[in-house]
Amino acid sequence: MQTGTDFEQLVNVIGDAVIISDAGGSITFWNPAAERMFGFTQSEALGNSLDLIIPERLRGRHWDGYHKTMATGETRYGNDVLRVPAIHKDGRSLSIAFTVALLHTPQNELTGIVAVIRDETSRFQEDRLLRKRLAELETSVRA
Repeated sequence: MQTGTDFEQLVNVIGDAVIISDAGGSITFWNPAAERMFGFTQSEALGNSLDLIIPERLRGRHWDGYHKTMATGETRYGNDVLRVPAIHKDGRSLSIAFTVALLHTPQNELTGIVAVIRDETSRFQEDRLLRKRLAELETSVRA
């Protein structure tokens, strides 16, 4: 009977992207699901900034929050699921949902952030089409 979990195996086979970044925002871990989701290989991602997947228009807000989290050791998101746009290596937009957690040394020093990410692009597009269709139907009922 197995009593432990092989965490390396877990993050390599899980369907969600797992990305870890250090205190400065450089990527230190990039699992195979992150490769599939964002199109960058592990060697292309490791050591690079999270700007790799953050749309340019959102980078200022992202980094303000990131640096504040690193300075305070607290995130206001806790267990919340965050939904934001992202970008693929080929330039197309993605809609992602993710949770974040802070990583610490045994001495409780903040070392970085881990994000577990799911691609919700198709669901987001389906929701948008349904909202559009609903608005059209409501308009036709009023006419």
